[in-house]
Amino acid sequence: MEYLPRDYLPVIILIALAVGLGLILILAAAVVAVRNPDPEKVSAYECGFNAFDDARMKFDVRFYLVSILFIIFDLEVAFLFPWAVAFPGQTDLAFWSMMVFLAVLTVGFAYEWRKGALEWQ
Repeated sequence: MEYLPRDYLPVIILIALAVGLGLILILAAAVVAVRNPDPEKVSAYECGFNAFDDARMKFDVRFYLVSILFIIFDLEVAFLFPWAVAFPGQTDLAFWSMMVFLAVLTVGFAYEWRKGALEWQ
């Protein structure tokens, strides 16, 4: 029973360091932060409309189209990482399956590019 605190001592030290570093960084940000933002910094960005407006206002749907396309292609590209890690031990079938997958991904990307889904006017 007396060995139990000694076994958990590295975990307790790690937690104390993490909490201490977190508090130091939060306090440093509060002390060093600039408190006079210019109009450009507080203007609307990313979605194109002000953050604190009426929730029922009309907005541009193109933002959501671009974000959905990004999520789709980002998730599809994420399939490449485990494939690349296991690449040395793969068979020819696994290689050509990924080539078909990449061809479909490329055709989809070319299609949305030609349709103008990536254009922001």
